Amino acid sequence: MTRVLHVLDHSLPLHSGYTFRTRAILTAQAAMGLEVRGITGLRHVAEGPDCEEAEGLTFHRSRGAASGPPGLREWREINLLADAIVALAADWRPDLLHAHSPALCGKAALIAGQKLGIPVVYEVRAFWEDAAVSNGTGTEGNLKYRLTRALENHVVNGAEQVVTICQGLKDDLVQRGVPAAKITISPNGVDLSLFGEAAASEPELARQLGLGDGPVIGFIGTFYDYEGLDDLIAALPLLREQVAGAQLLLVGGGPMEQALRHQAQASPAAAAIHFVGRVPHNTVERYYALVDLLAFPRKRSRLTDLVTPMKPLEAMAQGRLVAASDVGGHRELITDGVTGTLFAPDDPAVSAAALAGLLKDRASWDARRAAGRAHVAARHDWSANILRYQDVYQAALTAAAIYRIPAAA
Repeated sequence: MTRVLHVLDHSLPLHSGYTFRTRAILTAQAAMGLEVRGITGLRHVAEGPDCEEAEGLTFHRSRGAASGPPGLREWREINLLADAIVALAADWRPDLLHAHSPALCGKAALIAGQKLGIPVVYEVRAFWEDAAVSNGTGTEGNLKYRLTRALENHVVNGAEQVVTICQGLKDDLVQRGVPAAKITISPNGVDLSLFGEAAASEPELARQLGLGDGPVIGFIGTFYDYEGLDDLIAALPLLREQVAGAQLLLVGGGPMEQALRHQAQASPAAAAIHFVGRVPHNTVERYYALVDLLAFPRKRSRLTDLVTPMKPLEAMAQGRLVAASDVGGHRELITDGVTGTLFAPDDPAVSAAALAGLLKDRASWDARRAAGRAHVAARHDWSANILRYQDVYQAALTAAAIYRIPAAA
Protein backbone atom coordinates (compact mmCIF):
# COMPACT_ATOMS: atom_id res chain seq x y z
CA MET A 1 0.00 0.00 0.00
CA THR A 2 1.44 3.37 -1.04
CA ARG A 3 2.21 5.79 1.78
CA VAL A 4 2.03 9.52 1.04
CA LEU A 5 3.22 12.21 3.45
CA HIS A 6 1.66 15.62 2.76
CA VAL A 7 3.91 18.56 3.67
CA LEU A 8 1.75 21.51 4.72
CA ASP A 9 1.87 25.12 5.86
CA HIS A 10 -0.96 24.50 8.36
CA SER A 11 -3.78 22.01 8.79
CA LEU A 12 -6.84 20.96 10.70
CA PRO A 13 -8.04 21.57 13.34
CA LEU A 14 -7.52 25.12 12.02
CA HIS A 15 -10.23 26.05 9.52
CA SER A 16 -9.40 27.82 6.25
CA GLY A 17 -9.80 27.23 2.54
CA TYR A 18 -6.29 25.76 2.64
CA THR A 19 -7.14 23.22 5.35
CA PHE A 20 -10.48 22.28 3.76
CA ARG A 21 -8.77 21.45 0.46
CA THR A 22 -6.21 19.39 2.37
CA ARG A 23 -8.96 17.57 4.25
CA ALA A 24 -10.74 16.74 1.00
CA ILE A 25 -7.56 15.36 -0.60
CA LEU A 26 -6.47 13.25 2.36
CA THR A 27 -9.96 11.93 3.11
CA ALA A 28 -10.54 10.91 -0.50
CA GLN A 29 -7.10 9.33 -0.79
CA ALA A 30 -7.62 7.31 2.37
CA ALA A 31 -10.96 6.10 0.99
CA MET A 32 -9.07 4.93 -2.13
CA GLY A 33 -6.76 2.79 -0.02
CA LEU A 34 -3.68 5.03 0.27
CA GLU A 35 -2.02 5.52 3.65
CA VAL A 36 -1.82 9.27 4.20
CA ARG A 37 -0.56 11.62 6.88
CA GLY A 38 0.32 15.30 7.05
CA ILE A 39 3.21 17.23 8.58
CA THR A 40 3.14 20.98 9.17
CA GLY A 41 5.84 23.62 9.39
CA LEU A 42 6.35 26.28 12.04
CA ARG A 43 3.52 28.43 10.66
CA HIS A 44 0.94 26.06 12.08
CA VAL A 45 0.59 28.05 15.29
CA ALA A 46 -2.34 26.26 16.96
CA GLU A 47 -1.58 24.54 20.22
CA GLY A 48 -1.65 20.76 20.17
CA PRO A 49 0.41 17.59 20.55
CA ASP A 50 3.30 16.59 18.29
CA CYS A 51 1.03 14.01 16.65
CA GLU A 52 -2.60 15.08 16.40
CA GLU A 53 -5.73 13.49 14.98
CA ALA A 54 -8.32 15.85 13.51
CA GLU A 55 -11.48 14.74 11.72
CA GLY A 56 -10.07 11.23 11.36
CA LEU A 57 -6.76 12.39 9.82
CA THR A 58 -3.28 12.28 11.36
CA PHE A 59 -1.00 15.33 11.41
CA HIS A 60 2.54 15.65 12.76
CA ARG A 61 4.04 18.96 13.89
CA SER A 62 7.57 20.27 13.43
CA ARG A 63 8.99 22.09 16.42
CA GLY A 64 11.62 24.72 17.09
CA ALA A 65 12.05 28.42 16.43
CA ALA A 66 13.48 30.18 13.40
CA SER A 67 14.99 33.59 14.03
CA GLY A 68 17.34 35.97 12.27
CA PRO A 69 17.07 38.49 9.45
CA PRO A 70 14.70 37.89 6.52
CA GLY A 71 16.01 35.18 4.25
CA LEU A 72 18.08 33.49 6.94
CA ARG A 73 14.98 33.09 9.08
CA GLU A 74 13.10 31.38 6.25
CA TRP A 75 16.08 29.14 5.47
CA ARG A 76 16.17 27.98 9.10
CA GLU A 77 12.42 27.38 8.95
CA ILE A 78 12.85 25.23 5.84
CA ASN A 79 15.56 23.14 7.45
CA LEU A 80 13.61 22.56 10.65
CA LEU A 81 10.71 21.22 8.58
CA ALA A 82 13.05 19.08 6.45
CA ASP A 83 14.61 17.59 9.59
CA ALA A 84 11.14 16.83 10.99
CA ILE A 85 10.18 15.03 7.76
CA VAL A 86 13.33 12.90 7.90
CA ALA A 87 12.79 12.10 11.58
CA LEU A 88 9.19 11.05 10.96
CA ALA A 89 10.25 8.88 8.03
CA ALA A 90 12.41 6.79 10.34
CA ASP A 91 9.23 5.38 11.91
CA TRP A 92 6.53 5.97 9.28
CA ARG A 93 8.24 5.32 5.98
CA PRO A 94 6.51 7.25 3.18
CA ASP A 95 6.92 6.22 -0.44
CA LEU A 96 6.39 9.78 -1.67
CA LEU A 97 6.29 13.36 -0.37
CA HIS A 98 3.43 15.58 -1.56
CA ALA A 99 4.28 19.17 -0.65
CA HIS A 100 1.76 22.01 -0.91
CA SER A 101 2.27 25.75 -1.28
CA PRO A 102 4.07 27.80 -0.13
CA ALA A 103 7.47 27.09 -1.63
CA LEU A 104 8.95 26.88 1.89
CA CYS A 105 7.13 23.55 2.23
CA GLY A 106 8.26 22.51 -1.23
CA LYS A 107 11.93 23.26 -0.55
CA ALA A 108 11.81 21.36 2.77
CA ALA A 109 10.32 18.39 0.92
CA LEU A 110 13.05 18.53 -1.75
CA ILE A 111 15.77 18.47 0.93
CA ALA A 112 14.11 15.61 2.80
CA GLY A 113 13.27 13.71 -0.37
CA GLN A 114 16.92 13.82 -1.45
CA LYS A 115 18.05 12.48 1.92
CA LEU A 116 15.41 9.75 1.94
CA GLY A 117 15.68 8.84 -1.73
CA ILE A 118 11.96 9.29 -2.40
CA PRO A 119 10.17 11.48 -4.97
CA VAL A 120 8.47 14.81 -4.40
CA VAL A 121 5.21 16.09 -5.87
CA TYR A 122 4.72 19.84 -5.44
CA GLU A 123 1.24 21.38 -5.50
CA VAL A 124 0.89 25.08 -6.32
CA ARG A 125 -2.27 26.53 -4.83
CA ALA A 126 -1.30 30.16 -5.44
CA PHE A 127 1.81 32.24 -5.99
CA TRP A 128 2.39 33.56 -2.51
CA GLU A 129 4.28 36.62 -3.67
CA ASP A 130 1.14 37.70 -5.56
CA ALA A 131 -1.06 36.88 -2.57
CA ALA A 132 1.12 39.16 -0.42
CA VAL A 133 0.63 42.01 -2.91
CA SER A 134 -3.15 41.49 -2.97
CA ASN A 135 -3.28 41.29 0.83
CA GLY A 136 -1.37 44.55 1.16
CA THR A 137 1.62 42.87 2.85
CA GLY A 138 3.98 42.96 -0.14
CA THR A 139 5.00 44.99 -3.17
CA GLU A 140 5.23 43.60 -6.68
CA GLY A 141 8.79 43.45 -7.93
CA ASN A 142 10.58 44.21 -4.65
CA LEU A 143 13.38 42.00 -3.31
CA LYS A 144 11.13 39.74 -1.23
CA TYR A 145 8.77 39.32 -4.19
CA ARG A 146 11.62 38.32 -6.49
CA LEU A 147 13.16 35.93 -3.96
CA THR A 148 9.82 34.23 -3.32
CA ARG A 149 9.26 33.83 -7.03
CA ALA A 150 12.78 32.45 -7.51
CA LEU A 151 12.23 29.87 -4.75
CA GLU A 152 8.93 28.85 -6.35
CA ASN A 153 10.69 28.31 -9.69
CA HIS A 154 13.43 26.28 -7.97
CA VAL A 155 10.93 23.99 -6.23
CA VAL A 156 8.81 23.50 -9.36
CA ASN A 157 11.89 22.56 -11.35
CA GLY A 158 13.18 20.22 -8.62
CA ALA A 159 9.98 18.24 -8.05
CA GLU A 160 9.30 15.09 -10.07
CA GLN A 161 5.71 16.20 -10.76
CA VAL A 162 3.76 19.44 -10.27
CA VAL A 163 0.07 19.99 -9.57
CA THR A 164 -1.82 23.28 -9.85
CA ILE A 165 -5.38 24.07 -8.88
CA CYS A 166 -6.30 25.80 -12.15
CA GLN A 167 -5.35 26.55 -15.74
CA GLY A 168 -4.19 30.09 -14.95
CA LEU A 169 -1.42 28.86 -12.66
CA LYS A 170 -0.40 26.14 -15.11
CA ASP A 171 -0.19 28.61 -18.00
CA ASP A 172 1.99 30.94 -15.93
CA LEU A 173 4.41 28.12 -15.05
CA VAL A 174 4.58 27.01 -18.67
CA GLN A 175 5.51 30.59 -19.64
CA ARG A 176 8.38 30.30 -17.15
CA GLY A 177 9.69 27.28 -19.03
CA VAL A 178 8.19 24.38 -17.05
CA PRO A 179 7.17 21.54 -19.40
CA ALA A 180 3.39 21.38 -19.69
CA ALA A 181 3.53 17.57 -19.49
CA LYS A 182 4.98 17.85 -15.98
CA ILE A 183 1.97 19.80 -14.68
CA THR A 184 -1.42 18.30 -13.78
CA ILE A 185 -4.47 20.37 -12.85
CA SER A 186 -6.41 19.23 -9.80
CA PRO A 187 -9.14 21.88 -9.53
CA ASN A 188 -10.74 23.14 -6.37
CA GLY A 189 -13.74 21.07 -5.50
CA VAL A 190 -16.51 20.29 -3.09
CA ASP A 191 -17.02 17.12 -1.11
CA LEU A 192 -20.62 16.58 -2.12
CA SER A 193 -21.03 13.89 0.54
CA LEU A 194 -20.47 16.63 3.16
CA PHE A 195 -21.67 19.76 1.37
CA GLY A 196 -24.03 18.65 -1.33
CA GLU A 197 -27.46 19.01 0.27
CA ALA A 198 -28.92 22.46 0.74
CA ALA A 199 -30.25 23.16 4.22
CA ALA A 200 -33.79 24.38 4.74
CA SER A 201 -34.17 28.10 5.27
CA GLU A 202 -34.79 29.12 8.89
CA PRO A 203 -37.26 32.01 9.15
CA GLU A 204 -36.41 32.54 12.81
CA LEU A 205 -32.70 32.95 12.05
CA ALA A 206 -33.59 35.40 9.26
CA ARG A 207 -35.74 37.34 11.72
CA GLN A 208 -32.97 37.44 14.32
CA LEU A 209 -30.60 38.85 11.72
CA GLY A 210 -33.14 41.47 10.61
CA LEU A 211 -33.16 40.39 6.97
CA GLY A 212 -36.75 41.43 6.28
CA ASP A 213 -38.64 40.32 3.18
CA GLY A 214 -36.31 41.57 0.42
CA PRO A 215 -33.89 39.42 -1.56
CA VAL A 216 -30.64 38.65 0.26
CA ILE A 217 -27.23 39.07 -1.37
CA GLY A 218 -24.53 37.29 0.58
CA PHE A 219 -20.81 36.76 0.92
CA ILE A 220 -19.43 33.93 3.05
CA GLY A 221 -15.67 33.80 3.44
CA THR A 222 -12.59 35.73 4.56
CA PHE A 223 -12.58 39.50 4.31
CA TYR A 224 -9.41 40.15 2.33
CA ASP A 225 -8.95 43.40 0.39
CA TYR A 226 -8.84 41.59 -2.96
CA GLU A 227 -12.33 40.13 -2.35
CA GLY A 228 -13.76 43.56 -3.24
CA LEU A 229 -16.32 43.70 -0.43
CA ASP A 230 -15.91 47.47 -0.25
CA ASP A 231 -17.26 47.60 -3.82
CA LEU A 232 -20.18 45.38 -2.80
CA ILE A 233 -21.07 47.65 0.11
CA ALA A 234 -20.80 50.68 -2.19
CA ALA A 235 -23.07 48.96 -4.70
CA LEU A 236 -25.89 48.21 -2.25
CA PRO A 237 -27.56 51.67 -2.22
CA LEU A 238 -27.54 51.64 -6.04
CA LEU A 239 -28.95 48.13 -6.06
CA ARG A 240 -31.77 49.07 -3.66
CA GLU A 241 -32.84 51.81 -6.06
CA GLN A 242 -33.60 49.03 -8.57
CA VAL A 243 -34.61 46.18 -6.24
CA ALA A 244 -36.58 47.37 -3.24
CA GLY A 245 -35.68 45.84 0.09
CA ALA A 246 -32.44 44.16 -1.03
CA GLN A 247 -30.29 43.11 1.93
CA LEU A 248 -26.58 42.32 2.25
CA LEU A 249 -25.43 39.50 4.54
CA LEU A 250 -21.68 39.25 5.26
CA VAL A 251 -20.56 36.08 7.04
CA GLY A 252 -16.94 35.73 8.12
CA GLY A 253 -14.08 37.96 9.19
CA GLY A 254 -10.56 38.91 8.30
CA PRO A 255 -8.11 41.78 7.82
CA MET A 256 -10.66 44.16 6.26
CA GLU A 257 -13.48 43.58 8.74
CA GLN A 258 -13.18 46.78 10.76
CA ALA A 259 -12.77 48.97 7.68
CA LEU A 260 -15.81 47.34 6.09
CA ARG A 261 -17.89 47.83 9.24
CA HIS A 262 -16.98 51.53 9.29
CA GLN A 263 -17.86 51.85 5.60
CA ALA A 264 -21.20 50.10 6.20
CA GLN A 265 -22.07 52.40 9.10
CA ALA A 266 -21.58 55.43 6.85
CA SER A 267 -23.63 53.96 3.99
CA PRO A 268 -27.14 55.30 3.22
CA ALA A 269 -28.10 51.60 3.19
CA ALA A 270 -26.53 50.89 6.60
CA ALA A 271 -29.69 49.30 8.00
CA ALA A 272 -29.65 46.73 5.18
CA ILE A 273 -26.05 45.56 5.78
CA HIS A 274 -25.70 42.71 8.26
CA PHE A 275 -22.40 41.40 9.65
CA VAL A 276 -22.62 37.95 11.24
CA GLY A 277 -18.96 37.39 12.09
CA ARG A 278 -17.22 34.03 11.86
CA VAL A 279 -19.40 30.95 12.27
CA PRO A 280 -18.45 27.29 12.88
CA HIS A 281 -17.91 25.49 9.59
CA ASN A 282 -20.52 22.87 10.47
CA THR A 283 -23.19 25.59 10.66
CA VAL A 284 -22.33 27.51 7.49
CA GLU A 285 -25.09 25.78 5.51
CA ARG A 286 -27.65 27.61 7.68
CA TYR A 287 -26.42 30.92 6.28
CA TYR A 288 -26.22 29.72 2.69
CA ALA A 289 -29.90 28.82 3.07
CA LEU A 290 -30.77 32.44 3.89
CA VAL A 291 -29.10 33.87 0.78
CA ASP A 292 -30.76 34.21 -2.61
CA LEU A 293 -27.61 35.29 -4.45
CA LEU A 294 -23.94 34.85 -3.51
CA ALA A 295 -21.78 37.72 -4.77
CA PHE A 296 -18.00 37.51 -5.33
CA PRO A 297 -16.77 40.97 -6.45
CA ARG A 298 -13.03 40.21 -6.51
CA LYS A 299 -10.76 43.05 -7.62
CA ARG A 300 -8.60 42.53 -10.68
CA SER A 301 -5.00 41.54 -9.87
CA ARG A 302 -2.47 38.86 -10.79
CA LEU A 303 -3.78 36.78 -7.90
CA THR A 304 -7.43 36.93 -8.90
CA ASP A 305 -6.70 36.48 -12.59
CA LEU A 306 -4.56 33.36 -12.00
CA VAL A 307 -6.20 31.63 -9.02
CA THR A 308 -9.64 30.05 -8.76
CA PRO A 309 -11.51 30.43 -5.45
CA MET A 310 -13.47 27.68 -3.73
CA LYS A 311 -16.47 29.64 -2.46
CA PRO A 312 -18.39 29.96 -5.78
CA LEU A 313 -18.30 26.17 -6.06
CA GLU A 314 -19.70 25.78 -2.55
CA ALA A 315 -22.48 28.24 -3.42
CA MET A 316 -23.38 26.29 -6.58
CA ALA A 317 -23.34 23.02 -4.62
CA GLN A 318 -25.81 24.58 -2.19
CA GLY A 319 -28.12 25.53 -5.05
CA ARG A 320 -27.57 29.28 -4.75
CA LEU A 321 -27.44 31.87 -7.52
CA VAL A 322 -23.92 33.14 -8.17
CA ALA A 323 -22.64 36.48 -9.48
CA ALA A 324 -18.94 37.32 -9.68
CA SER A 325 -16.50 39.78 -11.13
CA ASP A 326 -15.13 38.97 -14.56
CA VAL A 327 -11.57 38.02 -13.54
CA GLY A 328 -9.63 35.01 -14.77
CA GLY A 329 -10.12 32.88 -11.69
CA HIS A 330 -13.90 33.27 -11.88
CA ARG A 331 -14.05 32.65 -15.62
CA GLU A 332 -12.60 29.17 -15.07
CA LEU A 333 -15.52 28.32 -12.77
CA ILE A 334 -18.53 30.26 -14.08
CA THR A 335 -20.17 30.39 -17.49
CA ASP A 336 -21.85 33.77 -17.81
CA GLY A 337 -25.61 33.46 -18.25
CA VAL A 338 -25.59 29.70 -17.60
CA THR A 339 -24.11 28.81 -14.22
CA GLY A 340 -23.79 32.40 -13.01
CA THR A 341 -23.43 36.07 -13.91
CA LEU A 342 -20.13 37.82 -14.55
CA PHE A 343 -19.69 41.60 -14.27
CA ALA A 344 -16.79 44.00 -14.73
CA PRO A 345 -14.59 44.25 -11.61
CA ASP A 346 -13.80 47.34 -9.54
CA ASP A 347 -17.02 49.20 -10.45
CA PRO A 348 -19.87 49.32 -7.87
CA ALA A 349 -22.36 50.76 -10.38
CA VAL A 350 -21.74 47.95 -12.86
CA SER A 351 -21.99 45.28 -10.19
CA ALA A 352 -25.22 46.82 -8.86
CA ALA A 353 -26.76 46.70 -12.33
CA ALA A 354 -25.68 43.07 -12.84
CA LEU A 355 -27.04 41.98 -9.46
CA ALA A 356 -30.31 43.82 -10.11
CA GLY A 357 -30.68 42.20 -13.52
CA LEU A 358 -30.26 38.73 -12.07
CA LEU A 359 -32.59 39.36 -9.13
CA LYS A 360 -35.32 40.62 -11.48
CA ASP A 361 -34.95 37.67 -13.86
CA ARG A 362 -36.72 35.15 -11.62
CA ALA A 363 -37.74 33.01 -14.59
CA SER A 364 -34.09 31.96 -15.03
CA TRP A 365 -33.37 31.11 -11.40
CA ASP A 366 -34.26 27.42 -11.40
CA ALA A 367 -32.28 26.70 -14.58
CA ARG A 368 -29.22 28.57 -13.31
CA ARG A 369 -29.29 26.80 -9.96
CA ALA A 370 -29.61 23.42 -11.65
CA ALA A 371 -26.80 24.20 -14.09
CA GLY A 372 -24.49 25.31 -11.29
CA ARG A 373 -25.17 22.21 -9.23
CA ALA A 374 -24.64 19.98 -12.27
CA HIS A 375 -21.36 21.74 -13.09
CA VAL A 376 -19.98 21.09 -9.61
CA ALA A 377 -21.09 17.45 -9.68
CA ALA A 378 -19.53 16.86 -13.10
CA ARG A 379 -16.22 18.72 -12.74
CA HIS A 380 -15.57 19.62 -9.10
CA ASP A 381 -16.64 16.69 -6.93
CA TRP A 382 -13.68 15.47 -4.89
CA SER A 383 -14.72 11.84 -5.23
CA ALA A 384 -13.84 12.14 -8.94
CA ASN A 385 -11.10 14.80 -8.79
CA ILE A 386 -8.97 12.68 -6.50
CA LEU A 387 -8.37 10.14 -9.27
CA ARG A 388 -6.07 12.66 -10.99
CA TYR A 389 -3.43 12.07 -8.31
CA GLN A 390 -3.04 8.39 -9.20
CA ASP A 391 -1.29 9.19 -12.48
CA VAL A 392 0.72 11.99 -10.85
CA TYR A 393 2.05 9.69 -8.14
CA GLN A 394 2.83 6.91 -10.58
CA ALA A 395 4.76 9.30 -12.81
CA ALA A 396 6.70 10.65 -9.83
CA LEU A 397 7.57 7.18 -8.55
CA THR A 398 8.65 6.09 -12.02
CA ALA A 399 10.82 9.18 -12.50
CA ALA A 400 12.45 8.63 -9.10
CA ALA A 401 13.20 5.02 -9.92
CA ILE A 402 14.98 6.08 -13.11
CA TYR A 403 16.83 9.20 -12.03
CA ARG A 404 17.29 9.26 -8.27
CA ILE A 405 20.21 7.79 -6.38
CA PRO A 406 18.85 5.68 -3.48
CA ALA A 407 19.46 7.08 -0.01
CA ALA A 408 22.15 5.45 2.06
CA ALA A 409 20.90 2.62 4.25
